[in-house]
Amino acid sequence: MLEQIPTAFLYFLAALALPVLPRGAIRGVVLLAIPAIAALQVWSLPLGNLVQLEFFGFSLDLMRVDKLSRVFALIFCIAAFLGNLYAWHVRDIVQQVAALMYAGAAIGAVFAGDLITLFFYWEGTAISSVFLIWARRTVGSFHTGMRYLIIQVGSGVILLAGVILMYVDTGSIAFERMELGSPATWLIFLSFGIKCAFPLLHNWLQDSYPAATVTGTVILSAFTTKLAVYALARGFAGTEILIYIGAIMTLFPIFFAEIENDLRRVLAYSLNNQLGFMVVGIGIGTEMSLNGTASHAFAHILYKALLFMSVGAVMFRTGTSKASELGGLYRTMPRTAMFCLVGAASISAFPLFSGFVTKSLVMSATAEENYPWIWAIMLFASAGVLSHSGIKIPYFTFFAHDSGKRPKEAPVHMQLAMGITAALCILIGIFPEPLYALLPYEVEYQPYTVGHVVTQLQLLCFALLAFCFLMRTGIHPAEIRAINLDTDWTYRRMLPRLIQWLSGPVGGIFKGIEILKTTWLKGMIITLYHSFGPQGRTSQFWPTGAMVLWIAVLLGITLMVSYAS
Repeated sequence: MLEQIPTAFLYFLAALALPVLPRGAIRGVVLLAIPAIAALQVWSLPLGNLVQLEFFGFSLDLMRVDKLSRVFALIFCIAAFLGNLYAWHVRDIVQQVAALMYAGAAIGAVFAGDLITLFFYWEGTAISSVFLIWARRTVGSFHTGMRYLIIQVGSGVILLAGVILMYVDTGSIAFERMELGSPATWLIFLSFGIKCAFPLLHNWLQDSYPAATVTGTVILSAFTTKLAVYALARGFAGTEILIYIGAIMTLFPIFFAEIENDLRRVLAYSLNNQLGFMVVGIGIGTEMSLNGTASHAFAHILYKALLFMSVGAVMFRTGTSKASELGGLYRTMPRTAMFCLVGAASISAFPLFSGFVTKSLVMSATAEENYPWIWAIMLFASAGVLSHSGIKIPYFTFFAHDSGKRPKEAPVHMQLAMGITAALCILIGIFPEPLYALLPYEVEYQPYTVGHVVTQLQLLCFALLAFCFLMRTGIHPAEIRAINLDTDWTYRRMLPRLIQWLSGPVGGIFKGIEILKTTWLKGMIITLYHSFGPQGRTSQFWPTGAMVLWIAVLLGITLMVSYAS
């Protein structure tokens, strides 16, 4: 029976039932049980198109199961379980329902075999996830949520426009590999790019994720952007422009992350950086690079969630995630500090941690396909990751100057969620074969070669040395309370001020036009009144002879026109 139920519906049904359940442990058990059951279903599903539906003459494919969709659906179920475990203490029904609906919509989109189904789930992720931002219930989070919703729903509208044009052009709505070259495919590509946080389209991520609740940020980090990665891998694998877009994505967030004071925003920039590696892999389009993209997305969801969990636990206990207000917390939060270090080692691709065995697949594919400059950019970006996520996050949170704060250790359920996630990061790093077996193509790659291990350790050691040098010499940007400008300045500051500046002259022009129209219309009415009103010339009595004369003239004109035609 489970094979006949789309996995997303398990989450939706639980979300509908959740409000009628008693508060407390029962709801918590449901929130953990549904992702576990869904993961078992995903693991046991046979390959193929399992659930199809007729909808207004279209054949919708709700459950297309293959190795690519399975690996993403599986990690989404794991992420939902860990996120709900981390949020065990939350009693807000809005957040609980939103978390289930959000995870279900993301999994439904992963299994969508057609573009119409993808569109519905695409918009479902946008509408459900915004409540994790609004749940913070501050004025700032409300405005941030509105910006986030406009951008995410806008991405869905662009996707719908592309689907309509594609159906007009080809008569098909199948969600398969596409070639850029028509307005339809470019619109779909742009829609995916917005959700994937392409350069200049990215700042909704840094704006919204840190504005969510402590637990909401952990859940947000897992789904939206990785769904976009999956969509690009499904629809645009081998599209060369993605190689260069991904390379830029790996590079520019490094500099913003280095100067950012809010550690959750640092992690948001770091997330953007890691997405770039996946996008490069999709652009290369070989079996090794696509395996690297899928495996790196799997590992990234775990270690990024672990870093957000550790910073979130600190924020939960201290009320802040600002580096300038933290430091020395390892004294009273040692286990959280340890988990944070595991996440930092994983994202930095230290040997024996998950990032080492996944990111290297993309790097190796880039080198094999002869993209030396892209490989060099990614190598530099890898060193930058160590600086802003591998060192900055744990150092300024737990080991830098003593802030004087002595908070309690994170709650037990948060420690348990962090512990499971950290264990997975280590297990994947030591035993990558089970993950490799889940990937779309057969993996013939051995990460633990002497050359690879030595090269990576050299890179990491020199990056660590550079960080120490910058700190000792005072060149490293100080952690100060500041607001850093990014591309969102254009629509949050520049456009409103430009509109305000133009409103006066433009309003004056429209007012003048209105006055002119009113004056002209009034003059015309007066003229018509003088001609056709009760005292007008047309209302006067005309002599019979004059009327006969005018009738003769009109008849003559009519005869001439008829003769000429």
